[in-house]
Amino acid sequence: MSLSMYKEYFDLKENPFSIAPDPHYLYLSEGHREALAHLVYGINSDGGFVLLTGEVGTGKTTVCRCLLDQMPENADIAFILNPKLTVDELLASICDEFGIAYPEGNKSVKVFVSAINDFLLSAHTRGRRAILIIEEAQNLSVDVLEQIRLLTNLETNQRKLLQIIMLGQPELRDMLEKPELRQLSQRITARYHLGPLTREEVSAYVSHRLSIAGYPRGQLFPPPVLKRLIRLSKGIPRLINVICDRALVGAFVEGKERVDKKTLVKAAREVRGRNAPRWFARKAYQAAFVALIVVLCLALAALYLLPGFKLPVTAGARGVAQGETPAIKTDQVTPVTLNRPLSTTGSATRDLAYGVLFSKWQIAYDPKDRRDACEQAKRQGLQCLEETGSLIGLKQMNKPAVLKLIDEKGEYYSAMTSIKADTAIFMVGDETRIVDDKEIAKRWSGDYTLIWRAPAGYTGELKPKSRGPLVLWLDEQLSRLKGQPLKAGRKPVYSDEITKEVKEFQITAGLTPDGIAGAKTIICLTDAMDNGGPQLEKRKGDHPDVLHP
Repeated sequence: MSLSMYKEYFDLKENPFSIAPDPHYLYLSEGHREALAHLVYGINSDGGFVLLTGEVGTGKTTVCRCLLDQMPENADIAFILNPKLTVDELLASICDEFGIAYPEGNKSVKVFVSAINDFLLSAHTRGRRAILIIEEAQNLSVDVLEQIRLLTNLETNQRKLLQIIMLGQPELRDMLEKPELRQLSQRITARYHLGPLTREEVSAYVSHRLSIAGYPRGQLFPPPVLKRLIRLSKGIPRLINVICDRALVGAFVEGKERVDKKTLVKAAREVRGRNAPRWFARKAYQAAFVALIVVLCLALAALYLLPGFKLPVTAGARGVAQGETPAIKTDQVTPVTLNRPLSTTGSATRDLAYGVLFSKWQIAYDPKDRRDACEQAKRQGLQCLEETGSLIGLKQMNKPAVLKLIDEKGEYYSAMTSIKADTAIFMVGDETRIVDDKEIAKRWSGDYTLIWRAPAGYTGELKPKSRGPLVLWLDEQLSRLKGQPLKAGRKPVYSDEITKEVKEFQITAGLTPDGIAGAKTIICLTDAMDNGGPQLEKRKGDHPDVLHP
C-alpha cells in the first residue's frame, strides 16, 4: 500500500501521525506550556542551568524546538545530540558547534577550555549570548557533568557567560541527587518534569493533528476508541502517533470509514508486540485494584482511629479552627525537614492543610463536608486551581497552596504559606516548618491546589476575539500596570493589541506567551496589581518585574 492511497482514502493532505517533530503539528498541552514557560524563564534569568526531564516520547524535543522560536536574536546556540562522550570529546563537540577553532588532533582539556572561555568573553563583548542545549543528558557521565559545570564558572557580576539547557529522561534527576554533583544541582535555576497527556488532552491532540492534516468530516477515532487509546498509549504522544498511524493503515486495508476498537487494539499489538495490550490492561487493572485497597485501608484507619474528627485546637492549628491565620512562633519551628508528622494519616494532614489554606482567605473549611475543598471554595466565591507543576510556577503565581507530598507510607499534605529567598514556610500537621527548595523537591509529588479570586463575571479563560465586560477589565488592568491612561473609545473586544500586551506580560511573568488570559495569567496579573488576595511573598511596587522573587 502506498502512502498516497492511504491519504486519498481518508481525504488527508498528509500523514497526520508522523513521528517527525514537525512544528506545523505542534500541540501544546498544559504540561508542555508550563515546561516551555520554565525554559523561557530559565533562559531569561542569569543562571547557568535549565533542566527539562520526562519519559521517552513525552515531547521534550518538541518543547525545545518551540523554545528556539523564542530565543533572543543575539543568541548563539550549540546542540549536543549524542552526549555519550568523554570529557575531551564533549569539549571538542562544543567547539565544533560554536565554530571555535582548536589545534587539529588536540586532546588537551586545558586547550579546549581556554578556547571556549576566549569565545565566551568575545561573545559577551559583542553583546552575544551563548546557549548550549544537550539532549539525552541522562547519558552524561559524572566526570562530563562536572566539566560542564566548570564551564559555567566564567561569569560577570550580572550573569553567567554560558547557559546550558539539559533535556533527559527521569534518570537524570536521580543522577543530579548524587553528592558529587550537588554543586551542579544547586546551579539549576529552572527545572520541570514533563508528564504524559491527560485524558482530555489525548482527545484534543488526536483531533488537532487530524485537523491540520485536512480531515474534513466526522470522527476517525470515536470516543470509545479514544478511551481505549488512552489506556494503550498511557498518554505518551509518540506512542499515540505510532498506534494511530498503524490503526489508520488497518482501517484502510479493511475498508472501514473509521477506526474501531478491534482495529486499534490490533494496531497496538503490532506496534508494541502481540500481547502488549493484554499485558498492559492486566497491569492497569491490578494497579487500580491495589490503589482501591490502599484508599479503603486509609479510609478505615481514619474512621477507627479518628472518630468524630475535628481540627485540633493546638499550636499552629488553633487559628485554623477559629478561621484565623496561625501565627508563627520561632520556638515552634521545626527546621529543614518535610517529613510526615508521627502517627498522622494522610487524610488528617489533608484536612489540616486545607484548613490553613482556607484561613489565609478568611473562609471556612469543613472537613466533614462531603464536598471537596475546591467545591467548598467555589461556594464561598473563590476559584480553585488544581494542577501538577513546579516550585517556580508556584512562586510566579505567589499564592499559598496545599502540596501533596510523598513518603514510604504514601501521600500526605502540607500548606505552603510563605516564601523567602530559597526557603519556604510550611504547615505540616500542626507544626510550622522552614524548609529549603531542595527538601521540597525530595518530598513533593508536583501536585498542588491553590485558591484565587477571579474578576466578577469570570467563567473561563479569555481568548483573542472574545467580547464582553471582562475584556474591558483585562484592558484596564494591563493599562494600569504600565501606568498608562485608559484609551478613549475602548471596545469590549479582545483585539490584536490586547493579545500583544497579554503576551508581553506573560513573558515578563515567566508564563507561556500564548496571548490567552487563563487562570495563571489572571492570578499573576492581579498579584502584580496587589489586589489578588494573600501572597506567598509581599512584593513592593506594581511593575510586572516584581513577579520574579
